[in-house]
Amino acid sequence: MAPPFRDVAEFEKLLRANIVKAAQDLYNSGVGFADFKNSRCNEKLWILTEQGGFQLRDSVTPAEGIRDIFRNGDQYAFECATATVIVLYKGVLDSIEESAFNGLFADMLLYDWHYDSDLHLMQEQGSDQALRGDVLYFANPDFDPSTPQWQGENVIKMGPDSYYGHGIGITSAEDIIRSLNHTRKPGSTRPAYLTNAFYHPDFEYLSQFAKGPLSPGSSRTNMQANAAVSAMRYGTDQKFGIQARIGQRRYMVT
Repeated sequence: MAPPFRDVAEFEKLLRANIVKAAQDLYNSGVGFADFKNSRCNEKLWILTEQGGFQLRDSVTPAEGIRDIFRNGDQYAFECATATVIVLYKGVLDSIEESAFNGLFADMLLYDWHYDSDLHLMQEQGSDQALRGDVLYFANPDFDPSTPQWQGENVIKMGPDSYYGHGIGITSAEDIIRSLNHTRKPGSTRPAYLTNAFYHPDFEYLSQFAKGPLSPGSSRTNMQANAAVSAMRYGTDQKFGIQARIGQRRYMVT
């Protein structure tokens, strides 16, 4: 099926802009920072799991659940990996048909780097080549074991030397490294640093569900059908639990 946009580059530009906007909006939403033990959510829409994750209630659509985090931020607290996944979901939600989003990301669970395979995250090397909307990671190898939530910081690139990291804010690479260095264990000699890998959704794959004018021969029905096929192929409950940083595992599209 041909993408509904004139080309994938057009959709990529839109999705990148929406990811950046989602990061800015989450920063301004009033959400709190907390480790898994102290996570909280709006329990009218989500079930707070024993591990500190958020399981979407059966009566709530994924789109409703994600939007509520931005509307009622003061009811939520989580760590940086969960925040990054939320930003990606919101960026995608604002870029594709809502019915497709709900079909692709059914049975949503927000917990660390536990995300639906239909995000199709792709890994590339060379963080200096990352663009606005890409996901990067600052590692803190000598973090204090008493505060494991500061073993690193997942960030969204907002612009030239500008990154959003939940719990730190929107700031420069130097400031993020400085913040992480303050959380190192006593006697540490290794500073925090920006890792080389970066990540982004598969723009070509997601473009088939995009809002906007459709190419000849396409239809909303076909787009929804593709969402259903994808759910059957990959399994809507197939998740990848990546601990603390996405860089510990590479997700490849098959």
